[in-house]
Amino acid sequence: MVTLLSAPPVDEALIDAYSSAVSGAVAAAHPAVVHIEVQGDNAPSSAKAMEGRPGGSGSGFFISPDGLLLTNSHVVHGARELKVFLADGRKLMADLVGDDPDTDLAVLRVSADELSHLVLADSDAVRPGQIAIAIGSPMGFQQTVTAGIVSGLGRSLRGASGRLIDNVIQTDAALNPGNSGGPLVNTRGEVIGVNTAIIRPAQGICFAIASNTARWVVAWLIKDGRIRRSFIGLAGQNVPLIRKVARYHHLKQDTGVLVAGLEPNSPAARAGLVEGDIVLALDDTPTPAVDALHKLLTADRIGERAIVTFLRGVELRRHAIIPLEMPVQVKP
Repeated sequence: MVTLLSAPPVDEALIDAYSSAVSGAVAAAHPAVVHIEVQGDNAPSSAKAMEGRPGGSGSGFFISPDGLLLTNSHVVHGARELKVFLADGRKLMADLVGDDPDTDLAVLRVSADELSHLVLADSDAVRPGQIAIAIGSPMGFQQTVTAGIVSGLGRSLRGASGRLIDNVIQTDAALNPGNSGGPLVNTRGEVIGVNTAIIRPAQGICFAIASNTARWVVAWLIKDGRIRRSFIGLAGQNVPLIRKVARYHHLKQDTGVLVAGLEPNSPAARAGLVEGDIVLALDDTPTPAVDALHKLLTADRIGERAIVTFLRGVELRRHAIIPLEMPVQVKP
């Protein structure tokens, strides 16, 4: 007689604990999550086809009890009108406090108080494998919840402005059009990231702007309505250095930034740079790529003298340069 072995019993207690952790986090967080409807030529298209109207939609969440909420810049940038639908059924008009396309974050304000709001956690404490829960309005379906894990940390994502967004969180919690701007929370219902992008046609590769980045951006947007950055006015291209030239000048880098174009009367033009030069460093900090140069052009360099090191042919040069404040982007 053959005895059939039964499969080991499922650890129901473990599954129940996971379910309780997710449902508890959702219960704590969902009252602060909103659906955003956008009217404007530059509005996202997630809801256009479905609702048959010129506009789009996204998600967001309150970060203060007096009506400040956080979302993605690409959701609201260029919008003429913003409507916010709260979890309790209220519909409120919102004003744009400020947005920053370089980090894809924006702050809105509604006229209300005593609102449920979420706490921004310390994203530096996030670890791969921990539970991550996304809440938002994909395709207009409000208060949709998906859960997964943190798949990776320290990713880089290129924003709409062309700059890299650093320290991005990768997750496999499913995101769809309309989730943009919603919170990615931990099991305590605290925000570890702002959901921002997916990679198509990949499965389960989704990204969120880290909460520590969001905390810094929010403070400046509330204060100034924008993030101040410096610029030098050149169009750059990453290029390899000629090995003999690099060895001759004892350069420790293999690449630099080719000056492919210059804005008239820009700091770079005034400093004497010309097309064909290869920028190697700013104040002795190497710039092996355009993104490395962008990272150095922060607000504290505005109007401050710096030294740009570059190659002109085989000659190594060092010129003084004074970065200016980057002009505010004109909204369509």
